[in-house]
Amino acid sequence: MPGQQPAGIVGGMTTATKTPAAGPGAPAAGRIRTAWVAAHAPAAGVPRWAKVAAYAVPFTVLPSSAWRIAACTFHAPVVRGDVVSGVTSSGVPGVPLWLYVILLSIASELLAFTAVGLVATWGEVFPRWIPGLRGRRVPALAAVVPAALGAAVLTLLWTWMAVSMSLGLRIDGQPQAAAAPVSFGDWKGLVAVAAYAPLLLWGPLLGAVTISYWKRRRG
Repeated sequence: MPGQQPAGIVGGMTTATKTPAAGPGAPAAGRIRTAWVAAHAPAAGVPRWAKVAAYAVPFTVLPSSAWRIAACTFHAPVVRGDVVSGVTSSGVPGVPLWLYVILLSIASELLAFTAVGLVATWGEVFPRWIPGLRGRRVPALAAVVPAALGAAVLTLLWTWMAVSMSLGLRIDGQPQAAAAPVSFGDWKGLVAVAAYAPLLLWGPLLGAVTISYWKRRRG
């Protein structure tokens, strides 16, 4: 009618009509995206190098996790010798080896992801899903002490393992078996070496990000 503007026309500009999310999985996808963005939202004053280092930490763990799952869960032919064949027990009652390896890999990734908290907002303010603490400031030492200890332990552990392997020894100092899965003997051993080598960076990267976090919180 004259004198009236059509729906969707405001001041001569067309406005987009909000459409509902398509498909039954859309709301869940939206929640996942929201959680992902919140988990990676950087805190104020974080140097670019610290963000890059923190985001890189989970990727140092990913190759070894993928190798373990491929070898022990899917029995991919990437392991030297007969280390995996015929082995079904994980040593944990009621947990088969294939499931143990998956759970171990998930736990490793979650542990590595805590480094992101040293550059994200949830590392400075408790997120809303933590009862009794939501919205409160995270004490700096509560993050720095475990992170620093973890960085020291990880650096020593993986450096010692790398040195031992290069000398043909196990971590306990005994000679390494001829068919050891992680070795320089053939391409399968080299694949395992390539999968575990990034773990050498886990400790140093975590240590550098921890120092940056401490300096920022002190300031």
